[in-house]
Parts: sequence; C-alpha cells; structure tokens
Amino acid sequence: VQLQASGGGLVQAGGSLRVSCAASGRTFSSYAMGWFRQAPGKEREFVAAIRWSGTGTAYADSVKGRFTISRDNAKNTVYLQMNSLKPEDTAVYYCASTPRIAYVPRLGSEYDYWGQGTLVTVSS
Repeated sequence: VQLQASGGGLVQAGGSLRVSCAASGRTFSSYAMGWFRQAPGKEREFVAAIRWSGTGTAYADSVKGRFTISRDNAKNTVYLQMNSLKPEDTAVYYCASTPRIAYVPRLGSEYDYWGQGTLVTVSS
C-alpha cells in the first residue's frame, strides 16, 4: 500500500491551500482515510478523517469550520481543503489509511498505512 501526499507549500495567514493524498495497492473505497499533522517540536495530532463512503467525517476542534476533508473513490484520492489558515497550522501533514469501517478513528494507532507527509507553512 502506498500513500502519496502532495500540495503543501507556503501560504499567508488567511489564505487557502488544498493537500491531496493518492492511494494505491488496496481497495481505496473500502477504507476510511485520515489526515494528521505534526508541527516542529510537537506531537502528531489528528486533523480530520472520512469514512469509506464519504458520508461520515470527523474534525479536530482546532480546524472545524475551516478545513474540509473529502474523497474521490474513482481517483483513489483524499483531499484536505484548508481555508482561513493560521500560523499555528504550520506542520507536516500526513495522510493515513485505516481498515475501520464503522466509524472514523481519531487515534493514529488505528491507522495502518501512512504517507510521507507534505509540509504546509503559514506565514503571519
């Protein structure tokens, strides 16, 4: 299984950015997907997750209302649209895949495959 994250970059505070994660090697549409992030000197934290069908989502309180997770099962890709970005959103963003189907996990330990990460830098 391979997860390839892309779309990171430098953006000013208040701006928007969309990161993507392309999956291969498993039946993408059967698995929930999540986004996590890790800022310098901090632990990895949950950002958002989406069920295999796309009908159920979960967000960290810190991004709720600003970030939107979505997926296109035909393209084996999950997206994270980030609006109203803040300097504290600066981090390496990782996508991950989980076999959980009844809910969208928030714990990183429930995800079994991880992408390499893409850096998002928000300047003030």
